[in-house]
Amino acid sequence: MQVIKQLKDISKNYNVLFCDIWGCIHNGKEAYQNALNALVDFKRNNGFVMLLTNAPRPKNAVKAHLSTFGISEKHFNDITTSGDAAQNSMLSGDVGTNVFHLGPKRDVSFFNDIPPDRKLTNKINVVELRHAEGIVCTGLFDDRTETPENYKDLIKYSIKKNLKLLCVNPDIFVDVGDLRVWCAGGIAAAFSKAGGISIYCGKPHKEIYKLAHQKLEMHNIKSPKILCVGDGINTDILGGKNEMLDTLFVCGGLSRDKVGLENENTKLDIKKLENLFKKNKMYPTFSIDYLC
Repeated sequence: MQVIKQLKDISKNYNVLFCDIWGCIHNGKEAYQNALNALVDFKRNNGFVMLLTNAPRPKNAVKAHLSTFGISEKHFNDITTSGDAAQNSMLSGDVGTNVFHLGPKRDVSFFNDIPPDRKLTNKINVVELRHAEGIVCTGLFDDRTETPENYKDLIKYSIKKNLKLLCVNPDIFVDVGDLRVWCAGGIAAAFSKAGGISIYCGKPHKEIYKLAHQKLEMHNIKSPKILCVGDGINTDILGGKNEMLDTLFVCGGLSRDKVGLENENTKLDIKKLENLFKKNKMYPTFSIDYLC
């Protein structure tokens, strides 16, 4: 296990970053300036930064949201989202053409913001659950007060009707400042556990990486040497390892309380970090306290 102090300690070995967003460069409340500086430095040395996120919204919506934190194309070259990959699945008719949207109103861009060059195989209609052929889950209706437990009846009904669920964000949790909230992945896990079929497109699943590689080709990156950066042990790190790519685990994100980084005054506990990797049977190439 190799713990590094700064990205530049290893960056010379790579020309592309697949970098997670939430928990790595912002926490839902504010940007991490040291992380942004690291991205600028990587780009300055002819590196390409692909933000790779399980956000359930298309690239344009995520880009607009990032701008509210002062995060711009100064810090990245392109963005690939779980929303982008899941749009492809939905528009291909994987959960039918009449779909029920399970998620907050802020995610409506998933249905409306279709890339102009995307050939529409099917016209998708958002309908009430009783008229649906499938479910598109971008999250919980109210992730500040609800948990998957609130959706037991909906899940039971949907499985009885043989509806499939397209999970637009495979993350189970995300931290908004100091508040940990459920994501669409929590609903999808409950749906599968109850006997339903959940379809995933974001990290750690292959569809989002396939899309990211296609974008690298569009940017004329001929021989990418990719480092996957993220704080999700079972999303960012697992996904990178599945793609046979090197990985950098950001310890101060989702797992901070498990590795001794409860606040800015505490230090990384190497023993606890080793136990985290052992428990998850997941060993990243490198680890870092916080992206910097």
